[in-house]
Amino acid sequence: MTDLKPARILAVETSCDETACAIIENGRALLSSVVASQMEIHARYGGVFPEVASRQHVLSIMPVVEQALAQAHLTLKDIDALAVTQGPGLAGSLVVGMNMAKGLALGSGLPLVGVNHLEGHLYSAWVHDAGDVVPAAPQFPLMALLVSGGHSELNLMTDHLTYQRLGSTLDDAAGEAFDKVARLLELGYPGGPSIQIAAEEGDPNRFKFPRAWLDGTWDFSFSGLKTSVMYEVRELKKKSNSLPVSDLAASFQKAVVDVLFKKTMNAAREFGAKEILVAGGVSANRLLRQTFRAQTEFPVHIPPLSLCTDNAAMIASAGYHRYALGHVSELNLDVLPTWPLSQVGR
Repeated sequence: MTDLKPARILAVETSCDETACAIIENGRALLSSVVASQMEIHARYGGVFPEVASRQHVLSIMPVVEQALAQAHLTLKDIDALAVTQGPGLAGSLVVGMNMAKGLALGSGLPLVGVNHLEGHLYSAWVHDAGDVVPAAPQFPLMALLVSGGHSELNLMTDHLTYQRLGSTLDDAAGEAFDKVARLLELGYPGGPSIQIAAEEGDPNRFKFPRAWLDGTWDFSFSGLKTSVMYEVRELKKKSNSLPVSDLAASFQKAVVDVLFKKTMNAAREFGAKEILVAGGVSANRLLRQTFRAQTEFPVHIPPLSLCTDNAAMIASAGYHRYALGHVSELNLDVLPTWPLSQVGR
């Protein structure tokens, strides 16, 4: 699909604990991106505290939008449409961003597009900084691995806004498993970065943790792996007061990456994909990125680290493609906290 109409999109993202606004031109060129993180606030709770997140969004949303416009040297008169994360996410957080976007739409008369957060993660692979050399766009059919704190799924994309879910997690998502194992090893929150740092000095082959291949399906399961780490930690604590944290982290990380990589490669072969796309918070993991980039069978698209975690640039990109194809939402649209990508229509 080519020759989509040009448009400049301002997007708002508040699905969890990041208050973000970004402006994108024609779905790819990033003119500005501002993210106000709440990570330090929630670290004391060992996870996101929903009510606190909502309150912080209320405090941050106006300054973030104003900064995004200033950073791009634009006003709302230079914008063609607005996009906002409609779901999935924390209901209270989503409402803050939705109300901000509706207010902007009412005040400016600009059209509004509701975007699925997971769809946004996939479209982060299309984004590049304005002024940079334009990278090749992902080519369909694409095998898209979406890995985050709440989701691990494989989707076949045969065109823009077209998703065939092949498999998903049956229990813990990959990011959730990272968080839980990090707590077992008494590492910091969020678990993904803390596991990665601990694993740098570890032996990934010291502990033979299980891989749930779930033969005959494209589904994932990481609960058994997490439980295996828990039992290993218990046994080690019986023998010593100190744990080989680096080796445990490295062995766990390798088990997760092995499954994500091999199942994605097999699915790409099975369904005749031209290229592979890896997106979502866990796509920031260094070992996962290195593993996919080391293979030469398929071109692979992984967003830059700044676009792996929640941001509004990805919402703007997905919003552009929806707007360019005639998808405009009514102003009575509501948040959808449990909106699966499989129910997103083209």
